[in-house]
Amino acid sequence: MSNLSRRKLIITGVTAAAGVAGLGVAARMAQKFGLVPPDHGGIYGLGETLTYASQRLLTKHSLAREFPRSYISKPPLANEMAPLNDAYKRLQAGGFADWRLSVDGMVDRPASFSLAQLKTYPSRSQITMIQCEEGWSYIAEWIGVPLSHVLNVMGVHPQARYVAYFSIEPGWWESIDMADALHPQTFLAYGMNGGELPVGNGGPLRLRLPRQLGYKSVKFITHMTVTDSLEKFGKGLGSAAPESGYAWYAGI
Repeated sequence: MSNLSRRKLIITGVTAAAGVAGLGVAARMAQKFGLVPPDHGGIYGLGETLTYASQRLLTKHSLAREFPRSYISKPPLANEMAPLNDAYKRLQAGGFADWRLSVDGMVDRPASFSLAQLKTYPSRSQITMIQCEEGWSYIAEWIGVPLSHVLNVMGVHPQARYVAYFSIEPGWWESIDMADALHPQTFLAYGMNGGELPVGNGGPLRLRLPRQLGYKSVKFITHMTVTDSLEKFGKGLGSAAPESGYAWYAGI
């Protein structure tokens, strides 16, 4: 059976189960096909599972809308943040020359990348909207290297399912599945609107994930781990977001 026909069959089954037999049956079908998010427990767990399974089946390869340059917000919003920690300030004082992104876990070649090294890889740009769960949004040009390129260079193990990523700010972390990690619009962004990425927008390095709400695009990232399970991270819910009442999967 082709991947397309198999996907249609699964979509039909999950949808029919949700409509006829209820969310419980649909959730069990999603589990059978490995489409259960890490925050599937709790009062909203069935809904989170159905949302994730449906969107992953229907939109796995879809693209976020990209805009013409005339749509870029002027000026782009830099949302309020608490004062950055001393470790960040020391790196900032040195022009971020010592900034490193370490990547480990289920890869053949764990590595630590400087900003200069990341900039030697083929760069891409996209003009996309960042949308916050609080209701604000803005459009900007994001410049960086596709995360898929870095992962391909490192050699991801075939059984890997997620990429967890961490900010220099303690307690600020997220994760995505491999479908989003390898998506062509998922960037390690180091530039914005033709210049360096401003501190207020996550500089010198953030993940840019235009197919999900803004809190998934973590700022100031310094570490990534490729893994087959998220149970050992935090409270096992997939990221800091569901620990604070938000959904792990925040697809738009």
